[in-house]
Amino acid sequence: MPPTKGSAGKNGSKDSGRQGVGTTLVIVESPAKAKTIAGYLGRGYVVESSIGHIRDMPNKAAEIPAKYKGQAWARLGVDVDGDFEPLYVVNTDKKAHVKKLKELVEDADELLLATDEDREGEAIAWHLLEELKPRIPVHRMVFNEITEDAIQRAAHNTRDLNTRLVSAQETRRILDRLYGYEVSPVLWKKVMPKLSAGRVQSVATRLVVERERERMAFTSAEYWDIKALFDATEAGAAEGTAAFPATLVSVDGTRVAVGRDFTTQGTLRPDRDVRQLDEAAARGLAERLTGAGFSVRSVERKPYRRSPYAPFRTTTLQQEASRKLGLSAKQTMQVAQRLYEHGYITYMRTDSTTLSDSAVNAARSQVRSLYGGDYLPDKPRVYAKKVKNAQEAHEAIRPSGDTFRTPSATGLSGPELRLYELVWKRTVASQMKDAVGESVTVRIEGASSDGEVAEFSATGKVITFHGFLKAYVEGSDDPAADLDDRERRLPAMSEGDPLKAQNLEAEGHSTRPPARYTEATLVKELEEREIGRPSTYASIIGTILDRGYVFKKGTALVPSFLAFAVVQLLERHFGSLVDYEFTARLEGVLDAIARGEAESLPWLRRFYFGGEDTEGHRETGLKELVSDQLSEIDPKEISSLPLPGTDIVLRVGRYGPYLDRDGVRVNVPEDLAPDELTKEKAEELFAQPSGDRELGTDPETGRMIVAKTGRFGPYVTEVIEEPEEAAEGGSKAKGKKARPKPRTSSLLKSMSLDTVALDDALRLLSLPRVVGQLDGEDVTAQNGRFGPYLKKGTDSRSLETEDQIFTVTLEQAEALFAQPKQRGRRAAAPPLRELGTDPESGAKMVVKDGRFGPYVTDGEVNASLRKGDEVESITDERAAELLAERRAKAPAKKKPAAKKPAAKKTTAKKASTTKTATTKTAAKKTPAKKTGTPRSSAKE
Repeated sequence: MPPTKGSAGKNGSKDSGRQGVGTTLVIVESPAKAKTIAGYLGRGYVVESSIGHIRDMPNKAAEIPAKYKGQAWARLGVDVDGDFEPLYVVNTDKKAHVKKLKELVEDADELLLATDEDREGEAIAWHLLEELKPRIPVHRMVFNEITEDAIQRAAHNTRDLNTRLVSAQETRRILDRLYGYEVSPVLWKKVMPKLSAGRVQSVATRLVVERERERMAFTSAEYWDIKALFDATEAGAAEGTAAFPATLVSVDGTRVAVGRDFTTQGTLRPDRDVRQLDEAAARGLAERLTGAGFSVRSVERKPYRRSPYAPFRTTTLQQEASRKLGLSAKQTMQVAQRLYEHGYITYMRTDSTTLSDSAVNAARSQVRSLYGGDYLPDKPRVYAKKVKNAQEAHEAIRPSGDTFRTPSATGLSGPELRLYELVWKRTVASQMKDAVGESVTVRIEGASSDGEVAEFSATGKVITFHGFLKAYVEGSDDPAADLDDRERRLPAMSEGDPLKAQNLEAEGHSTRPPARYTEATLVKELEEREIGRPSTYASIIGTILDRGYVFKKGTALVPSFLAFAVVQLLERHFGSLVDYEFTARLEGVLDAIARGEAESLPWLRRFYFGGEDTEGHRETGLKELVSDQLSEIDPKEISSLPLPGTDIVLRVGRYGPYLDRDGVRVNVPEDLAPDELTKEKAEELFAQPSGDRELGTDPETGRMIVAKTGRFGPYVTEVIEEPEEAAEGGSKAKGKKARPKPRTSSLLKSMSLDTVALDDALRLLSLPRVVGQLDGEDVTAQNGRFGPYLKKGTDSRSLETEDQIFTVTLEQAEALFAQPKQRGRRAAAPPLRELGTDPESGAKMVVKDGRFGPYVTDGEVNASLRKGDEVESITDERAAELLAERRAKAPAKKKPAAKKPAAKKTTAKKASTTKTATTKTAAKKTPAKKTGTPRSSAKE
């Protein structure tokens, strides 16, 4: 990419090529952002959006330009033998818009590329430059908040295009393309069609699967202790504050076992010198301690100090929004995007916790005005720490502007208000004083009637100055954990003080399996392992949910059996590709490219073709790995998961999971969590009616009638014997033609597979039933996809009940057809369950029963319940999440086309200067020099 009048530089250096005269075209990413910025820049500027990325590698064969169709690498979109040059084409739905942008460039005197200030934004700017080919000065305009002052400063302080960031982004895109296009077809052939593999998506799926494996292998252990309620009145404590709880911690100097002392197999850890109490031992000791004298053995006091949490970056915002607001990572980013584009918060894709000087001053000013000078530290707090693989020096997520609007002053509502309030509180609290207080641990001792020395422990915490906790308290992923502002007061006691046990009660506990990931904890895990980019975690989680690799039960992420099969294949045959450390190292390489410390081409060659690593070890390349392993993969073995301790095997089939034992098969409910598939559950499934139940012989045809279970539910059908000529090896074509199609009918809702009788089946197979004739046309009663109905020619009328299919008379049918057809719906049935208020619309949410199963609605938007969602247990947060996802997927409403004035007729001949069609060619660029990737289609 040759630099054009200050348009591009090596590393985004400051640009001095601006002319500042004439009409300036500013291109941003989104229409909402364009509208806001246009109002700030005023006359002399034309602001237009690119609507995201304008081009990418071909998604289908039809998008490949004719000149490349014969190339073997064209479908891959990367010329792996030609220095990994990518093939870019303008997205089909962007061609008209690109044409518009080119026309705007022709009329402009200057071009400002004002896409986001991150690698993807830099890549979008480069793609625009490559495709628009401007012949005017081009500059890079960057900002991290959309306020009038920030936009004016950005427009007058431009820089060069940072080709290092572009190179890193294009390398990532090529890498993800190679991974997805080489590995995904293996899944199609060996597991199931239409599956996908991704560099980060597959690793995230593996994390969720491994956690479920831990739960499946987990053996619970039981342990007991004693809970006591002591009275410190005799120690001088005031009445009403003297009682406090304590827990047994040791007997005769040996610590009592607690949950952390057990292995996942339910046994005590060998390195722990502890005493495990069972129920009998705990109850016996409690009885022997009844009436005993107790005294304070020791009192340990320690100062308590808690510093403010750092301002939000992308991942911490997603985690807190999940804990406090019940928003998914995807919802959080969607709401944050709207707040950013409308000038309420700074850029929401950031790895930094740094605040600008103006932001620090704004926060400190609000601390002083809202909480008083006592809560303001002498010096501003500095949060300079960034995650290891931080991409750019963005600021933390904070309220925009040099002064912060309080939530009540924004005019916001719904999720925008709640998320803004979260950001505002966190930012203001980050500039407040520490919370201080005192923590106390009291040890209490007493002797049983048998002389056993029992020691109890009680802990307390008193906050003497709340500091930042006045403004903000961080949530916890553990619902049982105490939050930072939680106080536990103990009465004043000293060593040797006498205490009285008001109550002693033995209490049993069981160790719990590792908690499943939630969106918040999975985001945290990915970041801690340095896997992928924090800005893409929301889309990664969305992908594994949409692909069916993971489903939700409440807020927990549960892997499907399909995910087990996919991860099993990848681990056994492509282990390095889903290795956590390897995936993290890739991020380090990309960061080195962005810093100019590494070149992409040598690294891409080693990744794809293989070669020696930095330590001289031979690495197998992706191409060799796929070609070598493909023939070694046994589809049946990969999709088989033996159930421990049984002769039962779970298999993942094309139509879902099923159990197999000596050829006997039974379907597994798709919403069954893998750790719930125990030996007992499997036997229960085998004990259910299996279908293929012979009901008897049809007296008219002599054919056997059977009841079965199919993909779409239970049904009855007839068994038609194979024609003799086909059975004896006759023509296959003739055999097919001679064999009639068996009659088949789904069971009615009132019927069940295990009780349906021959008479019921024959009635079902007789449908449709001819009721009579009206207006010379047959009237039939039948059961359809949407329920029972009458049909006359092309006209139809719904029936109220299924029984009417067999009982409705011609007179009743005539009366129904005489009535006008109901275009709307019938009277609404009462909801299955009422929920709370939707944070987006403010309307009441209810769960209803629909044609395709239960769904949640707020009266405007309907969203079907997903696998794992239950009517009885779905929460308000989950219902709101489903509605938000449905809104996000809904197509944008089209604006009515403006009426064009009638064209004047003319007899003049067309001008001889005809418009020349521009031949569009695909760009091919070397990764190390010019790079980029579309944000919307990047697959990790």
